[in-house]
Amino acid sequence: MNRTNNNNILVPTDFSDVANNALGHALKIAEVYGNEITLINVQDEGGLFGLFGNDEKMKLIEEAINSRLDKVISESQKSFPNVKINKRIAYGKVYKVVNEIAEEENFDSIMMGTNGASGLQQIIGSNSSRVINYAKVPVIVIKDQPIGKNGYEKIVLPIDLSRESRQKLKWAIHVAKKFNSTIHVIYENFTDSEYKNKIFAVINQTQDILSQNNANYIVRGLDDDKYPDSFAEDTLNYADEIGADLVIIMTQQEKGFSEFLLGSYAQQIVNHSGKVPVMCINSGSTGIILDGVFS
Repeated sequence: MNRTNNNNILVPTDFSDVANNALGHALKIAEVYGNEITLINVQDEGGLFGLFGNDEKMKLIEEAINSRLDKVISESQKSFPNVKINKRIAYGKVYKVVNEIAEEENFDSIMMGTNGASGLQQIIGSNSSRVINYAKVPVIVIKDQPIGKNGYEKIVLPIDLSRESRQKLKWAIHVAKKFNSTIHVIYENFTDSEYKNKIFAVINQTQDILSQNNANYIVRGLDDDKYPDSFAEDTLNYADEIGADLVIIMTQQEKGFSEFLLGSYAQQIVNHSGKVPVMCINSGSTGIILDGVFS
């Protein structure tokens, strides 16, 4: 069933640099698609707020957060005056609150920053993987890379044999049409003849759909001699090699070959130290209808 959204992007913030960068991406997307943005700060009631039993002190903290949200919104609207930005303070576990609000209020998508799995993590970075795991809407995970003036010009679209893997094709086309992007369709070029026959059939169908939707695209098989690692690592290496602006993947349902033993493909992509933004699609996140999409 197609999902009706409220044309609003949910952007969690802890006011860190990576969260501010995520907001920068959201502003550009909102400008192009005509979205609104809701900037949300989530306070863990068992953390900082829970230390203060005094209602008056808690009120002062809330006022300070509101003031910071107002400042971020004011600065953002200097560059994006036509984008409506709402603010919100919520309480609870960040990943639970963000996902509940996004689903119950039919947000278009979630856009949030992450520092990856290593190093000192701030609040947003440590919650991004949990948001991805449970999200029913697309989540775009932003790292250090700011959005370019022309948006997402180069999109990397990894394809494997799973049915779920191909569902992200509609999203790639959806983004590419707005930003005049080139979609880089990549796959593992194994020597096994049975696999090659199957993956070539999938790639041919993918090309047909891209052509039907007038999308610009490039197809590249990743050979073992140049790309000997897991598909996740090879995807990121290819993305870095071409200077990609966005990688589009599925979430829990997308599992490849050897990387399954090391953790999900999605987790490896998101937690890697690379800088390219990653759009994570849950298999239930439909809402876009395109000609010729896999049935």
